[in-house]
Amino acid sequence: MANSHLLLISIVLMGSLVAVLAAGNFNDLTEITWGDGRGKILDGGKGLSLSLDKLSGSGFQSKNEYLYGRFDMQIKFVPKNSAGTVTTFFLSSQGEGHDEIDFEFLGNVTGEPYTVHTNVYSQGKGNKEQQFHLWFDPTTAFHTYTIVWNANRIVFLVDEIPIRVYNNHESIGIAYPKSQPMKVYCSLWNADEWATQGGRVKTNWTQAPFTATYRNINIDGCVVKSGASSCASRSTDSANNAKPWETHELDAKGRNRVRWLSVLALVLLSPVWADNFYQDATVTFGDQRAQIQDGGRLLALSLDKISGSGFQSKNEYLFGRFDMQLKLVPGNSAGTVTTFYARHDEIDFEFLGNSSGQPYTVHTNVYSQGKGNKEQQFRLWFDPTSSFHTYSIVWNSQRIIFLVDNIPIRVFNNHEALGVAFPKNQAMRVYASLWNADDWATQGGRVKTDWSMAPFTASYRNFNTNACVWSAATSTSSCGGSKTESVNNDQTWQTQQLNANGRNRLRWVQQKYMIYNYCADANRFSQGFSPECKRSRF
Repeated sequence: MANSHLLLISIVLMGSLVAVLAAGNFNDLTEITWGDGRGKILDGGKGLSLSLDKLSGSGFQSKNEYLYGRFDMQIKFVPKNSAGTVTTFFLSSQGEGHDEIDFEFLGNVTGEPYTVHTNVYSQGKGNKEQQFHLWFDPTTAFHTYTIVWNANRIVFLVDEIPIRVYNNHESIGIAYPKSQPMKVYCSLWNADEWATQGGRVKTNWTQAPFTATYRNINIDGCVVKSGASSCASRSTDSANNAKPWETHELDAKGRNRVRWLSVLALVLLSPVWADNFYQDATVTFGDQRAQIQDGGRLLALSLDKISGSGFQSKNEYLFGRFDMQLKLVPGNSAGTVTTFYARHDEIDFEFLGNSSGQPYTVHTNVYSQGKGNKEQQFRLWFDPTSSFHTYSIVWNSQRIIFLVDNIPIRVFNNHEALGVAFPKNQAMRVYASLWNADDWATQGGRVKTDWSMAPFTASYRNFNTNACVWSAATSTSSCGGSKTESVNNDQTWQTQQLNANGRNRLRWVQQKYMIYNYCADANRFSQGFSPECKRSRF
């Protein structure tokens, strides 16, 4: 098997040397758009170099726009310690509802492989990422990266090996880039807040300037000018008088190569159920105390006497279902608080640590328009430190449901008709953190954090958001008015309520495991309970 892989690689690499049959000239086809001299056309237009230093990166774009075509570029990437840098080759239109087809090459520390990040946007919506490691060193020689884009599919190729096919599935309601002409863009820029190991490894500016080199640009596409396509006549008007890309699809050999690659080089194809922390979350505090692991499938937070740590979702949401699997701090966790919540407004899961052998307290709360005081607290019916368990928030316009391993523990209904505020107008991000709260968290603050046990660690995995993404720029939701475009295209949460089985489970939890209910605290609310307390808990 290994020998057959080596044979395949050697055959392909020999072929890749002649893959670009008719290379264009950068002087004719492109213009440098930014970088103040950091982008340089070389060798009479046969090559182009981009550089990055602490002040700026650089980039160029094609002079023409295209609607479909084949786009080849040979690139040699930043060598050695390229951590924090991103080298790009992509197609894009402009505007909020733009289309985009991406090759992004994420640098790494010396000796570690580049990550090839691919994505497809249509009408401003992406979240179609696949990532790969390469089977060669892309910094020592030029290799050919190709995008084939036609009405039926998009094919990403490396040295003529197809690594990804994105088919047109408009028939099942998935948007496809087919109406907006796009230019070719390339750039080299700093993205050390996310690019390498989720932002944990920063750009080493002592290595600057960083340089990537492009050559053998080849564009065989339909040029669009003044709204008209050069291919409209279906004759021989495209750039190279030959258009096999217009019906390009994988033959048996190509399908075998994609299968081979999926075994050998695919590193981050997001699972159907879970999002990826590299792609969907940003570490917000704690320095190195927050670590993304296992290719983005797990995120560990730690707490010591100096600081805790935390992360947040990259997107904001207005309604959705949010799942997270957590394994809480084991042993003596007194004084610590592990969280999973959405804000502002705010919908809270907080897990209050305890002394060894004593149970965690699960603290829930709901804030709207800055007002909370809706606390309910529970014990769990299992040890949440020995294995992962799933904690979920379902938030729609009628109710909020808190679930543990899909068992409802609390329902907070919309009682605006009674004058009770409900979170429905403010988009929220998902947040998670591990921090010290020994002034109140454990037995009212009587038990303090034992720092001799530090660092404390909690682990998160299988972060899943099936929700309506909110755009602050346009004040619009991805769900619009259709209720058909939540992130994972499953809208059951939008009308979710408890059935008979769910109501029975809720009764069981609240009878056996609820330890505090704001609706029963007469000492605290001596002037009377909030109006919803008189209504059904379901």
